[in-house]
Amino acid sequence: QVQLVESGGGLVQAGGSLRLSCAATGSILRINTMGWYRQGSGKQRELVAAITSVRSTNYADSVKGRFTISRDNAKNTVYLQMNTLKPEDTAVYYCNLHYFGGNDYWGKGTLVTVSS
Repeated sequence: QVQLVESGGGLVQAGGSLRLSCAATGSILRINTMGWYRQGSGKQRELVAAITSVRSTNYADSVKGRFTISRDNAKNTVYLQMNTLKPEDTAVYYCNLHYFGGNDYWGKGTLVTVSS
């Protein structure tokens, strides 16, 4: 059973920074993609950033240059460093673990609120 546990959300002023972490536990296959999605109020869930097990990355255009995704394969942990936060970044952020051609696993989410 795979479980994902996020941490690091909170309230920050516009222009500030936060770092999210997500630890995956259970039987984790070595080749995978881990990522962060977010869902704002009344909006659909969207991809923020993803990183493969060989550290190839992908970012949403709206966060390029401000957010950085990284991972520690030994710890099965993925991080999202968020800088220059904007009110429009306010959302619940969800961690995702994806196996190519296989299952997706989700964390319960962590709330990020950016005040103007």
